Amino acid sequence: MKIVFGIVLLAFSPCGVGSAEEKPNLIFLMADDQNTLSVGCYGNPEVKTPNMDSLGADGMIFERHYDTTAICMGSRANVFTGRYEYKTGCNFGHGDLAAGLWAKSYPALLREAGYLTAFAGKFGIVVAGKGICEEEFDFYGGGPDQTHYETAKNANMRRFAQEFPHSTLAYGAFGCEVIRESVKQKKPFCLSISFKAPHRPVTPDPRFDSIYRGKTFTKPPNFGRPYGEHLSKQSQQGRQFERFHSWDYATRYDEVMGKYYQQIYAIDVALGRIREELEKQGVAKNTVIIYTSDNGFICGSHGYGSKVLPMEESSRVPLIIFDPRKATAGKGLRCRRLTGNIDFAPTLLELAGLEPVDGMDGRSLVPLLEDPSIGGHEELALMNTFPPAPTTSLSVVSGDFKYTYWWFENDEMKACEELFDLKRDPYELTNLAGDEAAAGVLQDMRQKYDKRLSHWKEEMVNAKSYGAYVTLFDREIPMSAKAPLLKRARR
Repeated sequence: MKIVFGIVLLAFSPCGVGSAEEKPNLIFLMADDQNTLSVGCYGNPEVKTPNMDSLGADGMIFERHYDTTAICMGSRANVFTGRYEYKTGCNFGHGDLAAGLWAKSYPALLREAGYLTAFAGKFGIVVAGKGICEEEFDFYGGGPDQTHYETAKNANMRRFAQEFPHSTLAYGAFGCEVIRESVKQKKPFCLSISFKAPHRPVTPDPRFDSIYRGKTFTKPPNFGRPYGEHLSKQSQQGRQFERFHSWDYATRYDEVMGKYYQQIYAIDVALGRIREELEKQGVAKNTVIIYTSDNGFICGSHGYGSKVLPMEESSRVPLIIFDPRKATAGKGLRCRRLTGNIDFAPTLLELAGLEPVDGMDGRSLVPLLEDPSIGGHEELALMNTFPPAPTTSLSVVSGDFKYTYWWFENDEMKACEELFDLKRDPYELTNLAGDEAAAGVLQDMRQKYDKRLSHWKEEMVNAKSYGAYVTLFDREIPMSAKAPLLKRARR
């Protein structure tokens, strides 16, 4: 086993973007399956996230941030490349990320520009010819597949196992070590950590068992099956529906949520230690921190569990960015502009002084850090190509509204639409698709949906994998013409 934390000395190449001293350090922290309900500064007084809350107070909290593919593999490809899934071709059942796209990812481009790059945690994708990219970073603590909560089982993290047997704090220790080593080299660094927590299997760090022991939690207003009766039958055909019961949200909500929140509390502790190390090393004032999640988690809302579906609890996630160099820092500002996980790559590139890359669908979030009312997207596409076929869908979020077309039909269900006013109805309790008063909005959202599907058709990376969905998601094509393509959608 090679030593993957070895220091690679790079000759710094300014590339016309300034000296190493002027370049900010970049930290990108990503949880796995964390929803907004789990963070105090997003409005839940029953959870303990002091370091996330502090980061939010120091930086900016994004209220309307979405993962355009709400499942780990597809989402991570979005994050690395700044592209929608149909342009990366990377998700479960579809394929690996092409090496050419990896070469245009933010870690590859930042390393090329002279940054020391580091990665730890769940890599989450496979890059053709490069695997999980151990050789593509200067410091590496990553692992394949889902990785393990037991630090000792993660080959590239074993040296932290004695002090930190649970991986969450071990990743925090890795981050602190990267900060120290980079300061020694006097080079800017980009540290990316993908925590396994709070992904199942439920495995909280026992040192935090007392944090939520015996606690009870207030259920959200849309909790339970009665609040999902208006949703599409298609969305009830996947594992997300049965997990309301099999994952015990229906019968042991307090216990289940206590363990979920406990896993997130450990991430909060790791975040705090990383920020302490930045202060100790004297680089806090020149380090930008981004905190988010690869997708949300439904946790019983509408009587569902898990993720993938376009509902708010699954697709909208926390995003906090702290850039201490900005005049907006420390003002506790909140941004309500529409942002997505496709925005991280162009954001990190701009922070490093690099030009955006052709083909990226995302937009830099840097302008929003200067004025939270200017920037972001007018619309975003949310997609699911993960089986079973009935739950696959395309959605569009624009303004205050979210539109989804559920294409699948059989003897038990017909194709249908969902339209939610997220400003007046943030818990998605009233489907406006059949409301005459919303007919104008519905037509507008249909047009935006059709435009997004056209972009899919024009830009998709692999017609064999994604071409079927151009037909399946088309509102005008009858089910009889879609039936021959069902095999691809069921993969």
